[in-house]
Amino acid sequence: MSDNKHFYFIRHGETVWNVENKICGATDIELTPKGHEQAIETGHKILTEGIKADEILSSPLVRASETARHISEVTKIPMRIEMRLIEQNFGRYESTPRDGLEFHEAKKNFASRFSTGESMMQMAQRIYNLLDDIKNSDKTYILVAHNGISRIVESYFREMDNEEFSSFGIKNCEIRRYDYL
Repeated sequence: MSDNKHFYFIRHGETVWNVENKICGATDIELTPKGHEQAIETGHKILTEGIKADEILSSPLVRASETARHISEVTKIPMRIEMRLIEQNFGRYESTPRDGLEFHEAKKNFASRFSTGESMMQMAQRIYNLLDDIKNSDKTYILVAHNGISRIVESYFREMDNEEFSSFGIKNCEIRRYDYL
């Protein structure tokens, strides 16, 4: 393993529910025309910034897989679906306001499954396992996934209290680099 083992994380492009300030979660919501443009621009940004990767791993949800497809077409980096990158199922909070106080507080209850969804602990298990697999791989990856997943990825690399965790998020098509120690 090299001394500089790292990967990149990109949140999918804009969706209709992002514009409407709704929680997408496991609901399969399409990109907007702007979301498609953001994904193509991100591919060009990767080339411009000289970001190198062996493979793009994408969530199976269409908003992420379409983002990854555009990036792959621009950069020629091959992509594949990684089922562990699917967004958290927020149960009864799916399609509710993203900035709802009740949802913000519910995200701090790590064992809660939101009635019919997936708990933060369950999601962290699958994402931490994926990040361990990436760390032990000889490849450099770009992960294309979701805001909820970004929260778990961030928590893998730094200590966060419950408020920081539940408030954390990244912009559509933001590129973040994570370095393993």
